[in-house]
Amino acid sequence: MNIKERVIEGVSVLDLSGKIVLGEGDVQIRERIKDLLADGQRQILLNLGDVSYLDSAGLGALVGSYTTVKREGGQLRLVNLTKRIQDILAITKLITVFDTYDDEKEALASFKAD
Repeated sequence: MNIKERVIEGVSVLDLSGKIVLGEGDVQIRERIKDLLADGQRQILLNLGDVSYLDSAGLGALVGSYTTVKREGGQLRLVNLTKRIQDILAITKLITVFDTYDDEKEALASFKAD
């Protein structure tokens, strides 16, 4: 799994690509989120458009990251969910936990609205 990072209008956008699975990606995401929080970044957007596969460990990494960011007083949102990831979130009822967006511009604007 690869993580590319951009900052747009004060929001850290993490472009994730590849597989988020046990031992490959799950730890990377958690570590990157912890680093961002340590640097004082509290607005994080995960772009999942290029994620080809997500297993239970990857899902756990997303939930754990969300919880960590919330606990630190931040906001974590998801954008560009693939059909498969949307289905996984719907089946697990986690779609109601995350703020999800189809469009990056809309997702970035949502941070300003809060």
